[in-house]
Amino acid sequence: MKAPIPGATVQRLPLYRECLDELPAAQETISSEQLAAMANVNSAKVRKDLSYLGSYGVRGVGYSVEQLRSLIERRLGGHRAWPIAIVGAGNLGAALANYPGFIERGFRIAGIFDTDQKKVGTAIGGVPIEPIDALEAAIAERDIAIGIVATPAAVAQEVAEVMARGGVRSILNFAPTILHVPPGVEVRRVDLSTELQILSFYMSRDRPVE
Repeated sequence: MKAPIPGATVQRLPLYRECLDELPAAQETISSEQLAAMANVNSAKVRKDLSYLGSYGVRGVGYSVEQLRSLIERRLGGHRAWPIAIVGAGNLGAALANYPGFIERGFRIAGIFDTDQKKVGTAIGGVPIEPIDALEAAIAERDIAIGIVATPAAVAQEVAEVMARGGVRSILNFAPTILHVPPGVEVRRVDLSTELQILSFYMSRDRPVE
C-alpha cells in the first residue's frame, strides 16, 4: 500500500512541474540539487517529495525529466480533462474563463453561470453564460468535478451549497469569505487581500515602526 502524500508535498508538486517545463528541451535528466535550486527548496525535501511518487532517481545521473514530468502530472490528475464550472461572470470570472493555463493543465470550462440576466446568453471565451438556476443540473449532466466561486462574498456560501448538492467535490473559492461545506468536499481559498497582508507582515517585520 502506497503511503499517502502529505499536503505540503502536494502543494510543491505543481512547482516542480513548472520547473521541469522551464528546462531546455534537450535536457534529459535533472538532479535533486538542480530542481531544489529552481524551486527554492532544499534537495533533501525534493528527494523526499519525489519518493512519494515512486521516483528515487539514479545516483550520479539524477531523474529522467520526462518520467518525472509524467509521474507528477498523473498524481496531480493532469492526465484527465477535468470539467470546471465558474460561477460569477464579472471581471474576475471572465479573466478566469479566458485563462489559457486551464487548458494547458487539463482543465476544461464546462459552464459559466451568473444571476445577471443581461449577461445570460452571452459568452466568454466561446462558453455561453447560463442562469444560476441551471447550475445544479449542469453539474450532474456534464460531470463537473471542480467549481470555481468568483462571486461577491454575500452569495458565495449559497453557491458552494448548490455545488456540493450537485456533486462537486472540489471548490476553488475566490470570494473573500470562508465557506462551510459538507465532509468530502475540498475547498481551496484564493484571497489576494490575505496574500497582501502576509507580504505586509514581512515588510513591517524588516522595517522599524516609525
